[in-house]
Amino acid sequence: MQTELNKVIAAVQEFYAQETFLLERDLGERALTHRLAVYVEKQFTGWQVDCNYDRLGERTLRLPHGTVISTDDHLGKSIYPDIVVHQREIPNNLMAIEARKDSNHQSLEHDQHKLQALTDPHVWFAYWIGVLVILARKGVSFSEVYVGGVVERQQSIWFAERLRECGLSSE
Repeated sequence: MQTELNKVIAAVQEFYAQETFLLERDLGERALTHRLAVYVEKQFTGWQVDCNYDRLGERTLRLPHGTVISTDDHLGKSIYPDIVVHQREIPNNLMAIEARKDSNHQSLEHDQHKLQALTDPHVWFAYWIGVLVILARKGVSFSEVYVGGVVERQQSIWFAERLRECGLSSE
């Protein structure tokens, strides 16, 4: 797992090195997420990387009824992950990434619930790893790693420490 997380860190590092124009001008979250996905894609050879991907094979991505997160909208407040690393045809879901700006005033719980649901092993389309990063102008202000439908504390601590070591933490 740390191999995959190191790839995310490398992508975040390149994102911060290359995208100062977007960060300094406080562009929207979707613009930042797209650019981060470009750098994630460079790290995951042999995998597809997509933003707001709403399918699993031929099926529309939906959670079971009664879950906290909506799957019925196309307005950006749904289960659709910001960035996914997967193999579309198989389907094989490696990683879901939620990236948000630190100035986002919507509830952080929405993204946390989304990653819990997307990594829940009881859901047929579960992603192996979920990553939450909050993007500040000068670095990541908060991060979490999800596995098996819960925050993986040890990996979250390791990931945050690696971000700090690489000079990517704004904390």
